[in-house]
Amino acid sequence: MTNNTKINVAIFGVGLIGGSLALCFKGKPGITVTGYAHRQDYADQIIARGVVDYVTLSPEEAARDADFIFLCVPVGSLESYISLLSTLQLKPGCIITDVGSTKASIAECAERLILKDACFIGGHPMAGSERSGVAAASSLLFENAYYVLTPADNVSETKVESLAALLSHTRAHIVTVEAHLHDQIVGAISHLPHIIAVALVNQICGYNEDNSLYQTLAAGGFRDITRIASSDPVVWRDILLNNRKVMMPLLKDWNDGIKQFMDMLESEDGSAIEDAFRKAGEFRNELPERRKGVIVSQYELYLDVPDHPGIIGRITTELGKQSINLSNIQIIESREDVPGLMRLSFRNETEQERAKDLLLSQGYMVFH
Repeated sequence: MTNNTKINVAIFGVGLIGGSLALCFKGKPGITVTGYAHRQDYADQIIARGVVDYVTLSPEEAARDADFIFLCVPVGSLESYISLLSTLQLKPGCIITDVGSTKASIAECAERLILKDACFIGGHPMAGSERSGVAAASSLLFENAYYVLTPADNVSETKVESLAALLSHTRAHIVTVEAHLHDQIVGAISHLPHIIAVALVNQICGYNEDNSLYQTLAAGGFRDITRIASSDPVVWRDILLNNRKVMMPLLKDWNDGIKQFMDMLESEDGSAIEDAFRKAGEFRNELPERRKGVIVSQYELYLDVPDHPGIIGRITTELGKQSINLSNIQIIESREDVPGLMRLSFRNETEQERAKDLLLSQGYMVFH
């Protein structure tokens, strides 16, 4: 794409992901971004946030002159939007893409409907935020994240390159993967952990009905490792039902792994338990340090602080002097004569690393 090329981008679903994409494209030479809103009150929010050049309540108007159409709606709504677009007169050569976390079903839907004058290329930006809505949109959301494209075999390489060129404005790493393989991998590394977290929390919730001490003592580590159990119920209903054919064998494999641990405990096989933890530790230590992925990373620091009056204020003041923004502060434990554990949360890795360097230079014990 050259600076002289005029490109019209339409975004259906201008929330966190759609709004962040819009911010990546808006203002770039030759690119005009139009957002579609299904209600006037949401159109007003989009206008107030300033993420697009134009907003319309008409899907026909949004799609009419678009060179690229991004469907940034929930997974459960994707097929209805593809169906709608198949009835509209689209610009010849238009590329339609989506941002859903499952790819095979929407690819099959697009192929079945035979889009007139357009082609479909599935997409999945593997980044997110614990905040939602257009108010949380950020042009930095996708930076250094993986952005997966899942083109069908009949989509030309030129079309894929054209979409990838536009997505270069996100500063994400573009990866091309076959749709079914994408669903298998993401099912294992994202969808399965969400199911496990929800099941574990609900198990403890059941125990807590008989003894509230479970909830009292579950603060700290348990709350951290089960954080993803607080994900949006409707969103995850749609994702898991959509990817159910992948999830069923994954859950069987999970049950087999749990059965192995039951057998180890039943037979008091300590060496097997050690081997299981050792194997897991070795594999986990080899995982890349990349902070952006399908499960949202936490940018947090922990530090021991003495139980002295004003200690929190002193730490936050020092961070403020260096223009380091905190998103949250929590004292996990603070008792007389016992150091408290302070958890500091940040919006991004840059702020986290700056805070770490500052606090270490001032003699604090800091941990990730």
